[in-house]
Amino acid sequence: MTLGPGATDDPAAAGDPWLAQAQILVVDDEPGMRNFLLRTLAPRCARVEAVGDTAAAGALLETSRFDLIILDNILGGRTGLSWLADLRRDGLFTDVILITAFADLETAIEALRAGAADFVLKPFRTKQILNAVVRCLDRAALRRENFVLRRQFGTVARTQAVDRIVGTSPQMVRTRDLVARAAATRSTVLITGESGTAKEITARALHEQSPFADRPFVPVNCGAIAADIIESELFGHVKGAFTSAASSREGLFFYAQGGTLFLDEIAELPLPMQAKLLRVIEDRKVRPVGSDREIPIDVRLVAATNADLAARVAAGQFRADLYYRLDVVRIPLPPLRERVEDIEPLARMFMEQLSVQLGLPPLPIASSVLQRFEAYPWPGNARELRNRIERALILGTFGEPGSGAPAEQRTDDLAEVEKRHILRVLSASDGNRAEAARRLGVSRKTLDRKCAEWNAEPPADL
Repeated sequence: MTLGPGATDDPAAAGDPWLAQAQILVVDDEPGMRNFLLRTLAPRCARVEAVGDTAAAGALLETSRFDLIILDNILGGRTGLSWLADLRRDGLFTDVILITAFADLETAIEALRAGAADFVLKPFRTKQILNAVVRCLDRAALRRENFVLRRQFGTVARTQAVDRIVGTSPQMVRTRDLVARAAATRSTVLITGESGTAKEITARALHEQSPFADRPFVPVNCGAIAADIIESELFGHVKGAFTSAASSREGLFFYAQGGTLFLDEIAELPLPMQAKLLRVIEDRKVRPVGSDREIPIDVRLVAATNADLAARVAAGQFRADLYYRLDVVRIPLPPLRERVEDIEPLARMFMEQLSVQLGLPPLPIASSVLQRFEAYPWPGNARELRNRIERALILGTFGEPGSGAPAEQRTDDLAEVEKRHILRVLSASDGNRAEAARRLGVSRKTLDRKCAEWNAEPPADL
């Protein structure tokens, strides 16, 4: 039995985006309870399925993704708890609310041990079950968001990525158009370009402009994960799947459900893993390591590489069938040397961003500096330009013109670089050492000690 979304004036459901987008499976052998839950949830959710036994529920889980399962504990032939234990053993991590008319402390403890997210006693009112559903959906969303934030630490800042595709050159105008067109679809996208051409920013812009922008964006550097654990990282694993698997764990595909999984440096993926990824793309299912169950996924894949994948295919280093599966929509990113007119807006954007991050006043970018920038080939592309701006901010100067490359004053004396940076931050803070220490991310005591070593002026905030 299936019902779809409809209108509702219930304030309990209003304003919760996860409830409105939720796909929920109800498993209960009582027709009256199934009908009650359908009437309660269907007007408020994207999709609700209701079945009377675990066999029918299992068949649905083989083909569809659900955000939440509402499971009766007393079912014909077996308990809901025993079926839940089987699901967890097979690597299905969907949250489950257990409902039962016969509850005691032992049952509640067993439910938690089996992996239930919540426990509701029959008979219950509409508000009770809605509150339990909203709690579970919100907790799951928070868990995914926290996981993604931890993985994003040290990568691209969480600003509007589309605003960081900077430039007026014909190449960048075309890039923005391609991003906007591809964002409206669920098609797989392959982003190509040299190192430092903003491939991750482009992937984030794709996600931000898509209809599922409120879902997770999960970045994965395929070259940074050891070959022997990458399958577990992507697909998850069940307890006991290998020696160190003391508990089951979700994979990155699970955390990206409904959103975007960004596979950077896809050319570095080991050949055995390429075959498994191909099957995932074809079947839209993943199999956790050690599990016999395949779990449906709803994930948009975006891959990126600075390698020539066609040449890798010809050399037998990359699967041709995977290459063609990934290369549905291609977004090629031009190197900076081929779009000289974009150097100035990029440099000014980096100056504005970095001066805020470093707590330093921005440096003026003179026309002579821009001329040197435009004459330089930038082998590291926009990333190298950003590093040059950061170095100039720390040193307080772009330096004198050199033979071609932008010439900052350089020194191998790290202590001198540190001194210049700290004194510039102190000056930008009007001599207030407490504020300077906050901007630098060090203790006031450390800053006082450094200033004493350099015979700096006494603190202005005493």
